[in-house]
Amino acid sequence: MSLELEHYCPECEEYRDFWKVASTTMHLGTKVKWHCPECDYGFVRINGEVDTGQAA
Repeated sequence: MSLELEHYCPECEEYRDFWKVASTTMHLGTKVKWHCPECDYGFVRINGEVDTGQAA
């Protein structure tokens, strides 16, 4: 898995390259935390499916 991910940042209101800051294996799969280096907005993905960055 890459250390960078292009994703929409709602704080910056544009697409940014997010950095992987943590990764943990748990019973649901692999949990990965991502952070925007510009504003420190972060989100979590679990197995690439559950994405807290997509929440309304």
